[in-house]
Amino acid sequence: MNEFIAQLLEANGYRKTRLMAILRAIQATYFHIPKEAITLLSRLLGLPVSHIISVVDFYSFFHLTPRGQYDILFSDSITDHMLDKQNLMNYLSHQCQVGIGQVRKDGRVSLANTACTGMCDQGPAALINGYAVPRLDRPKIDLIAQLIEQGLPLTEWPEAIFQVDDMIWKTGLLLNSRLNAGESLLAADTRGFDATLNEIAQSKLRGRGGAGFKTALKWQMCASEPEQERFVVCNADEGEPGTFKDRVLLNRYADWLIEGMTLASLLIKSQQGFLYLRGEYLHLFEPLQAKLAERRRNGLLGENILGKGWSFDIEICLGAGSYICGEESALIESLEGRSGIARNRPPYPVTEGYLNKPTIVDNVETFIAAAHIAIQGGAWFAAQGTEQSSGTKILSICGDTPQPGIYEVPFGTPIASILEDCLAEDVLGVQVGGPSGTFISNREFDRRLAFEDLPSGGSFIIFNKQRNILEIVRNFTHFFADESCGFCTPCRVGTILLSEQIDKLYDGYGSVGDIVALQELGHLLKTNSHCGLGQTAANPMLNTLARYPEIYQSKIKFPHFGPGFNLDEALQAARKIAHRDDSEAHLSQSGD
Repeated sequence: MNEFIAQLLEANGYRKTRLMAILRAIQATYFHIPKEAITLLSRLLGLPVSHIISVVDFYSFFHLTPRGQYDILFSDSITDHMLDKQNLMNYLSHQCQVGIGQVRKDGRVSLANTACTGMCDQGPAALINGYAVPRLDRPKIDLIAQLIEQGLPLTEWPEAIFQVDDMIWKTGLLLNSRLNAGESLLAADTRGFDATLNEIAQSKLRGRGGAGFKTALKWQMCASEPEQERFVVCNADEGEPGTFKDRVLLNRYADWLIEGMTLASLLIKSQQGFLYLRGEYLHLFEPLQAKLAERRRNGLLGENILGKGWSFDIEICLGAGSYICGEESALIESLEGRSGIARNRPPYPVTEGYLNKPTIVDNVETFIAAAHIAIQGGAWFAAQGTEQSSGTKILSICGDTPQPGIYEVPFGTPIASILEDCLAEDVLGVQVGGPSGTFISNREFDRRLAFEDLPSGGSFIIFNKQRNILEIVRNFTHFFADESCGFCTPCRVGTILLSEQIDKLYDGYGSVGDIVALQELGHLLKTNSHCGLGQTAANPMLNTLARYPEIYQSKIKFPHFGPGFNLDEALQAARKIAHRDDSEAHLSQSGD
């Protein structure tokens, strides 16, 4: 272990900011983070033991006790449940002779649940030693069990087991375009960097991660900071259940992303970038590294780019299973080798980001759009969309549709039109923007996809009329309780209380008082939580309570609360809170 860790630290330059990569390597080698390794890291990196343990405890992919040589994590997303996930997981448990949440006695295999794996278009899905395994069924599970008993390393397993497809059903302004390597950089050089930034401003491009901050304004603010060292960060940690568009963009259009990040570096005068890759996308890590190496060989990255004297390079950093790291300041904390706890703001990253230096953090789709705008001009992009929402939006559509996958639609498109595109029928409702977004009923399909109506980071989950609303709310609520970082009491305690109250109603033991308690919890979480996770954790409950009060009422076993209590007034108050949630920006999973 001494030799292994010494080599590992040397390969990472003894940098404390590389703690995540170091811990991932130790976890992969020893199937957990041994105490001896923590002691060595503490001594050689000069970090307190408590700091290292807190980081290991924070991320769900790190463990202080051994996992199996084959560590299997089943996706617990609602879309996986809709595809018979639980029965398949039970079947795998039987075939591998391992209990759910346990490690087999011989240490060969372990089995547990994890949050959404970004495979919602091809579930049920799982991770095996971090690698995605989509489209699970009984024959595939039989094969996996057989390979595990044979003790074959994953590198010798049939490639078909790990095949992840890019299902693109509708293309638009961006995905129909072409971009030759270096083209946007040369266009920016010809036009002038300030003029190119003006083109991005004229395009009205807003961050594609959900919050919709004006991209050009953010880049201008960063570039105007007197500090000379600046950083470009791509947030590829799309942890919102139902979102997988970045996975497809990273696999199919990685050149465009890297070009967009390099363009941004020229406009804000940065020499270092980071691609924060979601831990569930381990299968993309090596292909992306190969793409960076190719661009370095071709003079498009590194020193003296295109012979122009520009210098910029990108480092890929893998997450380790934490939804909150999609929030930009939590992501930066993770980049620096710490637990991903959101920072107090202000200051914002554009002034004090990575290493307290000016930093821009943008979504994969945002950088790709900027690269195309540098070539085509701002008017080209602004010609589509609405006044406040220019261009197009790339959506991850899943759930009850025969065509789950990627759809690019102009902003301003009615929800009804999107449902027609993906051939969805008998629709009960749609979760727009993931659990932290808005659930709309089939009476609202005339609403539009736009920042001024229904914003979305990309998640679009369809539910037909056979689905149980409370089962959906229950899954989302448990997701937030599991993903709470525990930093603040309102979120740490409130999300658990919320999930317990929903469980009580779901099981048919609710009372009128429970609906009042849900309403009060929702208000408490929204107004007192430290970051967007807690502030939006009650959205699934509040949105559906406002739209389907009869479903909640049908679960009330004890209808009488007390003298003077008015159920209609309680429901009306819940609707007001839900309406306010609809109109405010929800949790941005890109930091845009």
